[in-house]
Amino acid sequence: MKVTAVNLSRRQILQGVAAIGAGAMLAPLLPMPAFAESFSPMELQKQGLLEDMFIGSPDAPVTIIEYASLTCSHCATFATESFPYLKKEYIDTGKVYYTMREFPLDNLAFAASMLSRCAPKEQYYDILHLFFEQQRKWAFTQDPLGNLKAMAKQIGYNDKTFEECLSNQSILDGVNESRERANKEFGVNSTPTFFINGEKHPGALTVEQLDEIIKPLL
Repeated sequence: MKVTAVNLSRRQILQGVAAIGAGAMLAPLLPMPAFAESFSPMELQKQGLLEDMFIGSPDAPVTIIEYASLTCSHCATFATESFPYLKKEYIDTGKVYYTMREFPLDNLAFAASMLSRCAPKEQYYDILHLFFEQQRKWAFTQDPLGNLKAMAKQIGYNDKTFEECLSNQSILDGVNESRERANKEFGVNSTPTFFINGEKHPGALTVEQLDEIIKPLL
């Protein structure tokens, strides 16, 4: 899914979630070249303001960095249909070192990313899975803010901690940086986008595509 940039302030996060995609908050992203691209794995793995939540063995022969948005339907398809296979066959067996980085499509995804980051680290991927699994119940509704709050309560937030999280300047800055760096340095302008040992693969990869890309690298 192709997107436009979203650079939000703390006030915009608190006031803008109910008005998803407000034009004044969006600006064009850099265009993506038509040819295949590769980037330095060392550059890709440089730590940003937010800690990378890698899972798997750091010694794995394959490193996968996924840029995704919690309101992206293609990202949800990958998360629910392909990721379980990736985890079982490659991550849990020490063949792949994986992380997902924030690349929010809109204000709602931005807020959901912040909620994922405010929670304890050990809950990060469980929360992402819940957001993706129930995406249609909160992201594509007439009351996105109300449904986001309801989702937040499922993972332990109350009204006070919900607003405190969305007012957390360091996390807001970190999500902003993740998205801006991905676009400006690595040409990401659609979700999901994967970097597998530095090679860029846009689109929701199927199980068959994962095998085709990963197996030659083992």
